[in-house]
Amino acid sequence: MRILVINGPNINMLGIREPDIYGKNTYADLCEMIESYAAEKGVEVKLFQSNHEGSIVDEIQAALGKFDGIVINPAAYTHTSVAILDALKSVALPAVEIHISDVSAREAFRQISYAGMACEKSFIGMGFEGYLRGIDYLMSR
Repeated sequence: MRILVINGPNINMLGIREPDIYGKNTYADLCEMIESYAAEKGVEVKLFQSNHEGSIVDEIQAALGKFDGIVINPAAYTHTSVAILDALKSVALPAVEIHISDVSAREAFRQISYAGMACEKSFIGMGFEGYLRGIDYLMSR
């Protein structure tokens, strides 16, 4: 099984950005955890992070025919990007939405998830663990 893991804007700043919300672990820690877990499970993963909406759309489109599913944390684009929603719908790969923080308990503008509309499942507020649950979910399909 091949899974594409996409992270949106500012996820590269984990450990620095609002550690009271996102924790003190870094993006490198997250990548290491995902790669290690995937290897244990016999899953091939590709990790991708971008602060640019178009790059995320390009990566989703490029996944068609190459990956069995997508784990995506669109970060701030969750609440603004119809383009990412449309890309997910276009490739029609099974997708899982991840959020490190509990966005449901945060600002009003964070209550809508465009990308989530194209995802089969969401793991929200579980910290880094949500990524592992996303991988497990895709493996169980």
